[in-house]
Amino acid sequence: MKLIVFLAACSAAVNAVAACPPVPEESCWIEEFDSDTVDTHIWSRVRRGGADWNRHMSDLDSLVCVEGGILNLRGIASPADSGSTNPDVLTGGLQTSARKGFGYGCLEVRARLQGAASAWPAIWMMPVDAVQWPYGGEIDIIERLNYDDFVYMTCHTAYTQIMGRDDSLKGSTAPIDRDGWNVYGLEHYRDSLIWTVNGVPAHRYLRQEGAPAEQWPFDRDYYLILSMQLGGSWVGPVCVDDLPVSLQIDWIRFTPASVFPQPAGR
Repeated sequence: MKLIVFLAACSAAVNAVAACPPVPEESCWIEEFDSDTVDTHIWSRVRRGGADWNRHMSDLDSLVCVEGGILNLRGIASPADSGSTNPDVLTGGLQTSARKGFGYGCLEVRARLQGAASAWPAIWMMPVDAVQWPYGGEIDIIERLNYDDFVYMTCHTAYTQIMGRDDSLKGSTAPIDRDGWNVYGLEHYRDSLIWTVNGVPAHRYLRQEGAPAEQWPFDRDYYLILSMQLGGSWVGPVCVDDLPVSLQIDWIRFTPASVFPQPAGR
């Protein structure tokens, strides 16, 4: 896989509406998944854990694969020969972790979210410096449940999760092309987080003057997680009859704030 950095990609980026403007060619990082495998200098597999979002993760090669320039993260019924200790389903996920962090700037992902009963694809971010959750903040660029024609956009902080404050609007929803490609974006500034869908602002979380430090933990870098998830307390029980299902990624690009100043009105 190549990391292609050039002006044409940053300004045109595969026929999709985008929020980030054209920038100098040396300033835009773009991942186009144009090799047969993912770049292990940037990406690593999400490991199985005890939370709903990673309960079914597996290292099975077919769950994370690149086909025709598209990254596919799959959720499947467990094959008999998978060696899985879980008899029902397997899922795939990738993360940049400390290998690639993103600070202030504009991050965009062109993705297609296939629908299925119990499907829970997510594009989200966690702190590179591994601060205990939720004190370092969590940014959920998008999550989609089942066959919904909208996505959830949320951030988690100690201010809302531990202190129980609700005066900061931590989450919202936005409509999407349910079966097609959409560009999901996050603009990260010193005073705000702005979520976009197909270039249109859809949600804001603002830094509040005079609020406790827990209200704004976002002065740090975050790594990116791409996860195809199935089942759980939020989305509901797994429905094997609807599988397989995929989270598909066409491209990812990041424009740092040094060349993407906060637009007026943002």
